[in-house]
Amino acid sequence: MFIIRDRIVLGMSMLRVISGSIELLAAFLMFKYNSKEIAFQINSILALVGPTIMILVTTLGLIGLAGKFSLLQMVVIMTGVALIFIGMKL
Repeated sequence: MFIIRDRIVLGMSMLRVISGSIELLAAFLMFKYNSKEIAFQINSILALVGPTIMILVTTLGLIGLAGKFSLLQMVVIMTGVALIFIGMKL
């Protein structure tokens, strides 16, 4: 089906598959319990999962590309990621 030759790409894609599976499980749990309070609690837990997966996938990508970027470029990329999180807080 797919031929993945790079372990970094495999790790990044598997983290996204896990993240998507958690999201689907959360949706099914919301349907099952059919309660606004429980749905809100489940959604609150998902608020932790999304950013965590983003940080892990970004970190894996940067590790895979570490030899291609200078230190300054790495700092600029990490600053960009930090600004995304700061922007989400405002």
